[in-house]
Amino acid sequence: MAPHRNLEQMFNPSHIAIIGASATSGKVGHTVLLNLITAGYKGKIYPVNPNVDTILGLPTVRKINDLPQNLDMAVLCIPSEHCLEALEQLAQISVKSVVIISAGFKEVGGLGWKLEEEVIKLAKKHNIAVLGPNCLGYINIDKGINVTFAEGQPKSGTIGFFSQSGALCIGIIDWSKNKNIGFSHFISVGNKAVIDESDILTFLANDPNTKVIVGYLESVENGSRFLRNAEAASAKKPVILLRAGSSNSGAKAASSHTGALAGRDAAYEAAFKQSGILRAREMEELFQLAQAFALQPIPLGPNIAVVTNSGGPGIVAADACEHYGLTMTSLKPETIHTLKEILPSYAAFFNPVDVLGDATPTRIVQTVKTVLADEMVHSLVVLLSPTAQTPMEQIARELVAVFEAIPKDKKKPIFCCFMGGTLVNEAKNILSSAGYPCYDFPEPAMRSAKALFDYKKRKEALPPVEVTYRRDKNKAESVIKKALREGSCELAEFQAQGLLEAYELPTPTTKLCRTSQEAMDIAHKIGFPVVMKIASPHILHKSDVGGVVLNIKNKEEAKEAFLTITSKTQRLRPDAHISGCLVQAMAPSGSREVIVGVKRDPQFGPLVLFGLGGIHVETLKDFSTRLAPLTLSDAHDMIREIKAYPILAGMRGEKPINFNALEDILLIMSQLALDFPLIEEAEFNPVLVNEKGALVADIRIILAHKES
Repeated sequence: MAPHRNLEQMFNPSHIAIIGASATSGKVGHTVLLNLITAGYKGKIYPVNPNVDTILGLPTVRKINDLPQNLDMAVLCIPSEHCLEALEQLAQISVKSVVIISAGFKEVGGLGWKLEEEVIKLAKKHNIAVLGPNCLGYINIDKGINVTFAEGQPKSGTIGFFSQSGALCIGIIDWSKNKNIGFSHFISVGNKAVIDESDILTFLANDPNTKVIVGYLESVENGSRFLRNAEAASAKKPVILLRAGSSNSGAKAASSHTGALAGRDAAYEAAFKQSGILRAREMEELFQLAQAFALQPIPLGPNIAVVTNSGGPGIVAADACEHYGLTMTSLKPETIHTLKEILPSYAAFFNPVDVLGDATPTRIVQTVKTVLADEMVHSLVVLLSPTAQTPMEQIARELVAVFEAIPKDKKKPIFCCFMGGTLVNEAKNILSSAGYPCYDFPEPAMRSAKALFDYKKRKEALPPVEVTYRRDKNKAESVIKKALREGSCELAEFQAQGLLEAYELPTPTTKLCRTSQEAMDIAHKIGFPVVMKIASPHILHKSDVGGVVLNIKNKEEAKEAFLTITSKTQRLRPDAHISGCLVQAMAPSGSREVIVGVKRDPQFGPLVLFGLGGIHVETLKDFSTRLAPLTLSDAHDMIREIKAYPILAGMRGEKPINFNALEDILLIMSQLALDFPLIEEAEFNPVLVNEKGALVADIRIILAHKES
C-alpha cells in the first residue's frame, strides 16, 4: 500500500521552487507564488525567473541549476514544451517532487501524449514524485501551502479532498466558503502521470489532520492497486468518492447477457462496495456526506428519532428513514412520560415527535434534550420550519448550547434540517459554524445518517473468508486450447461441457444427438420429459432461432422436436454449422431460473454478475455484481441484493431455494475466471435452483483472441 517514497516531501516540503514565477499579475506563475506567500508558508521559497531580480518581495533565482541540491519540491508554471527540459535540470539537482501545473500533455493527444510518456520515464528513472501534469496544484492548509492558481483559500477543516478535474476544484473552493466546509488538503491530480488516486488515498489515510477522505474520479489507472489501497484507507477512515462518466454505451457490442449488463460503471460500483468506499451520486451528496463524517460521531445503531414543529415534514422524514433502511425507533415509556409534561396534550408524543407550530424555543429545546437522552435513540434529526413563534436564530444558538453540553462519550449524530430560505439562513450558519450539519430538506439528512451507520457496520464486519474449490485445471485448459486450435473464440453449450465437468459443477443430464433416431433413444434413456436445444458453435442465443423445445413427453415428440429445431435453424441461419441437438433432463420441480455470469473489466479484472435468469435478464436489469475473487460474504450478499430476492426466498407457499448450492456456483464462476485470463465473458444461464440444489442448465464462454 506504500505510496511514492517522496510523497511526504511533496505535501510537506521545507523549500519550494516556482519555475516560471512571474511579476505580471494575472499570469499563472504570479498567482501561484502569491497564493503560496499569502497562505502563510514558513519554508524557503525560490521564485525562478531569468529576467527580473525580485518578485513579490522575494529574490529570484535565474536558472534551475542555481537552486540548492535535494530540493523538496518544484512547481512548473511554464509552457508544456519546456517542461521536459526543466524536469531534466531538476533531476540533476536531485529534486524530490514536482507539481506540473502546465497543460498540453496527454489530454491533447498526439505530441502531448508522447511528451507525457517522456515525463513519466524521466520521473521514474530519478524517483521524482510528479503531481499532474495539467492540474490545479494542491493546498495543505495546516502547513500554509497553496501552490494553485485558484483565487482564495478554503477554510481549515478535516476533509481531505482530491479531484481529477482542476476546474471542478476551483468551483468547489469558492462554493465551500459559503457552506462552512473546511479542508485539511485540497489536491488536483490532473493527468496522473506518476502520482495517482491510489497514492493520494494512502497519503490521506495516514494524514493526522484528515478525518474523512473525499474524491472526484473519472477513471482509475491501476484497478488492483486502487482496490488494495482503497480497502486499507477505508479501514482507517471514511472514504467517499464520486465517479463521473458512468454510462455503459460500450456494452452494446457485448456477446452475452452478462456482457450487455456489466458495463464499466458496474465494475466501479463493485470495486467501491468491496473496498469499503461510500459512493456519492452527485456533487451535493458528496459534500453532505463529507460534512456528516467530518463533524459527527459514528452512531451506535440504526435508530432514528425526529423532533419537528410540523406534521407534514415529519411524515416525509419518516418515509426517508424507511427508504434508507433505518429505523424510526420507539421511545422509552419514561421519555414519553416526560414529553407529556413538556408538550401540550394535543402534541404528538411518539416518534416523530411533533412539538406543534406554536412551539417556543424553550419547548423545542426541552424536547430535543429529552429525546436525545433516550437510550433507544442512536441519531437525532431536528426538523423545523419558521413560524411566528419560532425565532430561528435564537433556537439555533440554544440548540448549539445543548449539543455542546453533552459529554464527549455520550454524543450522538445530530442532523438539523431548517426548511426555508431567507428566514432560516442565519440560523443554519450558526449551526454549521458550530459543527452541526444543517440541511434544506429531510431526505439528505436521512441519507447522511444512513452513510454513518453503513460505515459502522463495515468497520464491525468479520474479516472476509475466501474459498478455493477443487477443480481439474488441466482438463479445463484442454477444452479451451481445443477451441482456440479450431479458431473458435466462442464456446457454445455442447463445446463447454468439459469445463462444467472440470469444475465439478452440477448439471442436468445432457447428451448430444446428431440424428432424429439418436434424439429418440437418448431422450428415452434420460427419461421424459426432456428439453431439446440446438447445438451449434455459431449460435449462442438459441431462443433467437427457435432452437429450444421444452417438455418433450415421448419418443415421437422427441423426433419431431429434433427435425423442427434443425430445419428452422438451417432456414434462419444458413451460415451456421449445426452439430445436432442437446437432449437435457427437464428442470426439477419448484426450480427458479437465475443467471451467473462474468465479464472481464480492463481495469479491475473479472466482474461476476448475478440475477434472475432466462430471456428477460436484460429487460429487467435486476442484478448484482462483485469483483473476483468472491468471498463467502460476497456470494451471500449478491443473492440477497436483487429486487427479486423474495422469489428465491419463497413466496405463497413455495419453499426457499438451496442458497448454499447457489453460493457455490457463484464462487466457482469466480474461480473459473481467475484461473483463465483468456475468458473474456462466461455465463451460466439458466441455473436451475430449488430447495434441494442448483443445476447449471446452459453455459457459454467467450474467449479473448490470443493476440489480446
